[in-house]
Amino acid sequence: MITVDGLRKVYGDFVAVHGSTFDVEPGEIFGVVGPNGAGKTTTLKTLAGLIEPTAGTVRVAGEPAGDPETRTALGFLPEESPLYEDMTARSYLRFFADLYDVPRETANQRIETALDDLELEHRDRRLGDVSKGMKRKVAIARSLVNDPDVLIYDEPASGLDPLTTNYVLEYVRDLADAGKTVLFSAHNLYHVESVCDRVVIMNEGEIVARGTVEEIRAEHGETTYRVFTTVPVERSEPDGDRHVTTVDSMDAVEEVREAAAAAGGEVIDIRTRESTLEEIFLDVAGQPMPGSRRVAPGAVEGDRERDPSEPSEPPEAPEAAE
Repeated sequence: MITVDGLRKVYGDFVAVHGSTFDVEPGEIFGVVGPNGAGKTTTLKTLAGLIEPTAGTVRVAGEPAGDPETRTALGFLPEESPLYEDMTARSYLRFFADLYDVPRETANQRIETALDDLELEHRDRRLGDVSKGMKRKVAIARSLVNDPDVLIYDEPASGLDPLTTNYVLEYVRDLADAGKTVLFSAHNLYHVESVCDRVVIMNEGEIVARGTVEEIRAEHGETTYRVFTTVPVERSEPDGDRHVTTVDSMDAVEEVREAAAAAGGEVIDIRTRESTLEEIFLDVAGQPMPGSRRVAPGAVEGDRERDPSEPSEPPEAPEAAE
């Protein structure tokens, strides 16, 4: 459904994205995460057709991402998504349906279905008078008025309360179950871990880890075992009326078992702990990666010295339909 091959984006002498390559399958929720300035927003906006790549190819359903027909066949939800606050939810969504040339009867049906699915109340109240959670739901509904096959969601649960956040995450899963392909970015890595089928972690404009959460954990994380025994053994520590030994392999677990038996005791509990995605993220992206993101002299026409006060990513581009 989505193919990114050697994506590179340069602003003057600053490399925002350096040679990213990945693909997204139909019906998949694909996460793009990284620290601020890692290039993830530039990547998402390039996929949405809002930014032209400096090099490489980006295709959605086999067509270039920047083609007008491709842009109208996807839904984009930016992290900051201001609404027209004098409109109601219904009038706002009908306005965007008209921009996409959706027939009025079809638009009305889609709008009501989306608002029902999102359990959005006060559909005829001014958007300036509703809560942030309701505004975010309206923005999500807006991304669906053209019935796109591909959805690009940048921080869909940004600033929402836990109840609304959980609802939005469940709704994203429902969209994927219905056959939508979703690109998903969030700073809360628990959200990413709970909703995404596969993930890429970006840092300094490059992909530094990729795969399912389990694959990333196997390659970059670690598994430890806390073995509880009735008697002390070598390297154990007291834990109430028990003793606990932390080891990093099942062979070591067996050694603790044998040592406990030799001392007249036994193993009474074993607890496995795996690295969370957040811990792996901090490990692979928490420190600056080796190398520079500046373009080598002569590599790009129009090179210039970047003012340190400039942002590491470009200002927000306008939304596709606004």
